[in-house]
Parts: sequence; structure tokens; C-alpha cells
Amino acid sequence: MEEKNNDLIIGRNAVLEALKSERAIDTLLVARGDRTGSIGKIIGECREKGVVVKEVDRKKLDFMCGGSSHQGIAAYAAAHEYADVDDIFAAAEAKGEKPFIVVCDEVEDPHNLGAIIRSADAAGAHGVIIPKRRNATLNYIVGKTSAGAVEYVPVARVPNLPSLLDELKERGVWVYGADMDGQSWCETDFTGGVALVIGSEGKGLGRLVKEKCDFIVSLPMKGKVNSLNASVAAGILMFEVSRQR
Repeated sequence: MEEKNNDLIIGRNAVLEALKSERAIDTLLVARGDRTGSIGKIIGECREKGVVVKEVDRKKLDFMCGGSSHQGIAAYAAAHEYADVDDIFAAAEAKGEKPFIVVCDEVEDPHNLGAIIRSADAAGAHGVIIPKRRNATLNYIVGKTSAGAVEYVPVARVPNLPSLLDELKERGVWVYGADMDGQSWCETDFTGGVALVIGSEGKGLGRLVKEKCDFIVSLPMKGKVNSLNASVAAGILMFEVSRQR
């Protein structure tokens, strides 16, 4: 069940006004089967802007809106505007550095995404890339957990991660996937252009994403639990990239 928070815009007029004012919209929620009145127009505008549109059960929408009259529609405002992939490359170029990019492969916990963005800022990464589907988005929880880092780290959202990784490689970036059974993290050369891919909390890297990686890197596990929290693993690897630079 989604956590209620203060980034939810409730009702048709409120959502239309948010779109009109160019406010960054993260996700549009529509009551399943409801296409009456202005809902079709709102859905159309959101799709034009690349906003993810989700159908949800009306009872769930009732709960999320805390009993407010939602008229079959609500939207999550983004904690910050999304960037383009080109913005991330421009940030690296402006600093005279080779690109250092963190890619999240279905990191669904917003607290983990916020912590990854915070670590990316501290380690000097030029940006973070997330998929449009099955990943935490730039919502209120992510913004809060990042401790303000969303204001400084460009976050781009793409429809297809395997295609994105192909694009990064064409632009001179090596792709490193964090997963078990890879080469040792401290014996890996991170001095070139780097895209560090962090897998989901439950299943790690997706098959297609893993196949696109140039290298798989692993952290040594000496305890009885054979995996680390996604944001913790990301933080350790990001600072190794930073150390080598």
C-alpha cells in the first residue's frame, strides 16, 4: 500500500491546473474504467509530457486521497524536474571529467532511491538514470531521503534500460553491473567513463540489463547474509569509483 504524503494532487481541476502551470508531474493515477468528462483530456496531456499513467482500483484511490473528492483522478507531483540523459553528459563535460553515471534497474523502494541519489552527490557522480516503469520515482519520500541532493544531481527517466545502456556504450561509457559472482570491486578499473548499474532489492539485475554490462562487479560477503541493501552496495561502489578518480 502506498504511503500517503503531501505530494498528491487531488481532483480533475487541480491536476489540470498543475499541468497548465508546467509543474513536474511524476505519475497520474486514474480510477479503473473511468473515462468520463475531462479525464480523457488529462490522460492525453500527461502522455504528451511523458508522464506515467496508472489505473488503480477506486477504493485504493479513495484511501490514498484520504476521503477527499478525487473525481476519479489524482497525480503525484515530482520532487524535482526530471533531466535528460544529455544533461548528465553536459554536467560531466562542464567539469572536464569522464562521465560517472549511476543507473537503477527497478529499485522500487523510494528510501533506497533517495539514499542512492544522496550518495551519488557525495561521490561526485554526474547523474542518475531510472526506468519509467517498476522503479521508485522522484516523489516526496525520495526527495526527503536524499536530504536535498535531488536539487543537485540530475535524474533522467528512460523507457528502456537495455537500449539506454547501448547508447551509453556508444558514447564511450563502460557499463559495470553490481551483482553476485562478478570480479572483485577493488580489482576493477573504474578510471574511464563509468555507468554503475544497481539492481532491484529482490532479484538484482534483470537478465537483459545484465547481458548489456561490460563488467560484473561484486563485493565480498563474509557474513551469513549473502547480499547488501541496494543503496549500501551502491554507496560503497560509488566511493570506489570516486577514489580511483
